Formats: sequence, C-alpha cells, structure tokens
Amino acid sequence: MNYQRFFEDAINQLHAERRYRVFANLERIVGAFPRALWHSHNGTQEITVWCSNDYLGMGQHPDVVAAFQKTAGTMGSGAGGTRNISGTNSPLVDLEHELADLHGKESALVFTSGFISNEASISTIARLLPNCLILSDELNHASMIEGVRRSGAEKKIFRHNDVAHLESLLQAAGRERAKLIVFESVYSMDGDIAPIAQIADLAKKYNAMTYIDEVHAVGMYGQRGGGITEREGLADRIDIIEGTLAKAFGTLGGYISGPSAVIDAVRSYAPGFIFTTALPPALAAAAATAIRHLKTSQVERDGQKRQAARTKEVLSAARLPVMPSETHIVPILVGNPELCKMATDRLLGVHGIYIQPINYPTVPRGTERLRITPTPFHTDELIDTLRDALVETWDALGIPYDTGDKPMVAESDRIVPLLVPQSGG
Repeated sequence: MNYQRFFEDAINQLHAERRYRVFANLERIVGAFPRALWHSHNGTQEITVWCSNDYLGMGQHPDVVAAFQKTAGTMGSGAGGTRNISGTNSPLVDLEHELADLHGKESALVFTSGFISNEASISTIARLLPNCLILSDELNHASMIEGVRRSGAEKKIFRHNDVAHLESLLQAAGRERAKLIVFESVYSMDGDIAPIAQIADLAKKYNAMTYIDEVHAVGMYGQRGGGITEREGLADRIDIIEGTLAKAFGTLGGYISGPSAVIDAVRSYAPGFIFTTALPPALAAAAATAIRHLKTSQVERDGQKRQAARTKEVLSAARLPVMPSETHIVPILVGNPELCKMATDRLLGVHGIYIQPINYPTVPRGTERLRITPTPFHTDELIDTLRDALVETWDALGIPYDTGDKPMVAESDRIVPLLVPQSGG
C-alpha cells in the first residue's frame, strides 16, 4: 500500500477546491505595529498587516513586553511541567485571580490555548452532568464543536441567534433534564452579536446552564474589558465565561471563569488540562499586565472603535461589498474561493497589504471573504491606502462591487447572515 498517496490526494483535493492555504512568513516589529517584515523568495519587504487578532496592539505594549522579559529573566522560559507536576507558578496563579475578577466570577482556570479551553471545558462539563443535552448555536467555533463531540452527550443545534428555535428545543427537553447552552458573544466571521439576555432568560426558564465564548470580545468591550457580557450587565447571568489571552490581550492562552465548584471540577477531570504543560510564567505575567492595563484604560478601545468605524465608512463609500457587522470586524464579500485567494495574493505582492483569505469551511461556500480587523494603530492614511489597494484589486480581478444584493436574508426587523448547517459536533 502506498500510504503517502492518500496524503498527497488529500492535499491535491484542497488545491482543486482552491482551499489550499499558504502561510506568509512575517516578522512583527515592536513599536511599528501594524507594520511587519515579509520574508519571501523575492527577499524581505515591509508590509502592513490588516488581519491581526491583536486587536488593540497589546502584544507590543511596553508594559506587557517588559513584564514578559522581566519574568523570563527571573523564572526562565518554560513552566517546568503540567500544573499537577511542577507547572504551577505565581504569575499563573495571579493571572487566574485577574481573570476571575475581570468577569466577577469566583474562580478561573487558564489553558494553553482558547481552542483547548473550549474543547476541554465543554466536553468535561457535559460529561459530568447526567444525561446532559447540549444546545449549540450552529455558527459556533470549531473548538466548541469539538468539545461537544468529545463530550459524548446528545446535542441539538439551534439556528444562529434564533431564540425561538432554541426555546422549542429546551421545551422539548423538559426542565428536569440537564442542559448546557453553548454559544458565542461575538461571531468573528460576520461580526454579529448573540442575544445574550434572551438566552439567559431561556436558561432560567428551562433550568439550563450557560457557557459563552467571549474570545473576540474580552478586552474589547465593557468598562473594564470583560466583553459583551460586561457591557450589557449580564456576566452574573452566565454560568461559564470562556475567553482568550491571544487576541485583545496580545499574548497566548485560553481560560474559563465561573463558580468555584465547576472550575475545580474541570481542573480535576479535564484531560486537556491535566496532561498539558502549563503556560510559561513569562506569558502569564505578560497577560496579567495586559488585563490590568485594559481594566482601567479606555484609550485603546476608543481608538480601535473609531478606526473600525472609519474603515467601514471609507470602504463602503468606495462601493466595496462590506458585509454588515455590529462589531470591530470588517468582512468584505468576495464570494469565490479562487478570486479570494487571488485578491489576497495581489494585495500582498502588489500593494504590500497582508489579509488572509477566508474560505470554506471557515465560512459557507459562496460567502468567501476578506476579514479586516482595524486597530488603534491603523491610521487614517493607512485606511485610505487600503481602500485604494482594494479598489485596484477589485478592478484588476473583476470582483463585483456592492450592488445592494448581498448574501443576506431578512428575518423580522433585522438582517442576519445566510445559515449554514453546523458540521460535526
């Protein structure tokens, strides 16, 4: 048997579907964000990054960098093992206290990534609940889907942000059955927001637990950066709030926060936590520094909000197909995987602008897009340059401009994205 052929066929399939991904070799420049160096076969070139999840530029904040360097200098580069063996360290303990305080919860637990925090926590919580039924929004992130799958629990998928559909599923399950509702606050590909208060109402009415993913919202929203749940005064109505340290906080890792008993149970039963080396102390110190800073500083959030709004206005005025977004995420519809890849290649090669193409399975087929994430450091001049580059690219490749016919459907008095069935989970 030619084993290698199966892997070659799998890669060839991606090429045939125009979904094969190529990573750009980038070198971030502290103090010059969003500028970076692009290393390619043609040499090294300075470019502008327009798709970073370092939404507030905290990855280059002097205090965050200094905390990382100081802690690495005094405690070394690694954690030394899993938390159960020798990996628990003071900066990590302090970080968990900061996170619990951020969300007004009794306790918090840090994982090595946001993916692992969702996968390990959802699967463990659902396994520990007898005969648990998981109710999952159909546009939930892959990490949440994997957590649902690994739990082995029965699942029901409710239509995206459709509280009427969710209620029908809850009603059918009955009040006495254990139920876990898992959903996100900000959906990162469309930039829309969940009806959190209505979901919390249903959870109370039908006696269900709630688990919310705030990875694209922590640091970004709320008076102290606690996310959409803080902004809307709903954190105390959600059982488990999950987040990441790798986006607005500019470092690495994921976490959950909630009641002490739940957090302790996940700590004690989740293989994804028990058997994983702990987050290094330097990263923990840097993350805690970023969180403390954003608990009191509005400068970064205000600047990012302004630049995101201006980006939407400028690109929309140029008739570029900016998809509706309630948040800091600016999606631009291309609608074709090959054109999407060609557009990003041209933007990088011709204009020195880096934006990764977003294709299936991350988004439904036919809704391929560019996902732009303005930061406080994307100046008005950079926004104008982006507009000009996009217009030139659209003209060169023949990509349709905004005609008013976007892939959206009306539902009651609001606009929502076309739905796609949730795969797996």
